[in-house]
Amino acid sequence: MNTIVNLLLKRLGISLVTLLLVSAVVFLITNLLPGDPVQEMLGQAATPEVVEALRAKLGLNQPAYIRYMSWLGSLLSGDPGVSLANNMPVAELVSDRLPRSLMLAGITTLVAVPFALFVGILAASYSDTRVDHFISTIVMFVVAVPEFLVATIAVLIFSVHLGWLSAVSYAPQDPSLQEFIATYALPVMTLSLVLVGQMSRMTRAALIEQMQQPYIEMAILKGASHSRLVLRHALPNAVGPIANAVALSLSYLMGGVVIVEVIFNYPGIASLMVDSVTNRDFPLLQACAMLFCTGYLILVFMADICAILSNPKLRN
Repeated sequence: MNTIVNLLLKRLGISLVTLLLVSAVVFLITNLLPGDPVQEMLGQAATPEVVEALRAKLGLNQPAYIRYMSWLGSLLSGDPGVSLANNMPVAELVSDRLPRSLMLAGITTLVAVPFALFVGILAASYSDTRVDHFISTIVMFVVAVPEFLVATIAVLIFSVHLGWLSAVSYAPQDPSLQEFIATYALPVMTLSLVLVGQMSRMTRAALIEQMQQPYIEMAILKGASHSRLVLRHALPNAVGPIANAVALSLSYLMGGVVIVEVIFNYPGIASLMVDSVTNRDFPLLQACAMLFCTGYLILVFMADICAILSNPKLRN
């Protein structure tokens, strides 16, 4: 037990150090972006004196390391600053969009995880057969196709050609079931395809590894059926690796959400971050980037927890 706790604390420490390094990288990259945020706020007609006065008021004339320490301290205290483009608290802008992104990620998880587990278990049950080869081919094709291409094809088919769904994902405050489905159908389908491909491959690999263990041979000698071998013997022992695979696959959701929200004009955190790049709104951009990095590290940390807890050498 002490070994598990030490490993978890070590992983947590690594995650926190990584997040600190990421904050420095995010701050550096945002400040290297071309364009002047103050000039963007005031317009090209502003005089140099006015521009310099506003830059001094915002603290942008200070050295980079001072601005970074000030920003990091405010971020740790829960105040990510004020948006340069909207003159509104960044926390307010983010809090309005974050639930929508979480809703999209949650629905995608509820759809993708069960289907991926079913596909992975089915492929492992018929390992090295035509069924397995067919599923593996489809999965490899899905994984190889990028999200933006899947989203574009989905819009062309279901919005342009068939006219079933809108290419813009927007739902009113209290949507009906039809409006809810119309809003989330295309974004969820796009994200789910990639997740299903990744999770099903890892699930198949975890089950096949368990099927090669000595206890499976003992169960075969006792006359257990193939379905019992997979579902009653191999699957319970593969829960840890499968949970690790699910957590790692969900971490890829962070990158896919950015593409999907932009293509479908979904009002979430990712589209807000893209708008902040266009407007040179550095405080908003930095806050959104840190949110995505934090979410990714949390999922990776959860994957580490699953891997540690599923290790039989550490449990004994």
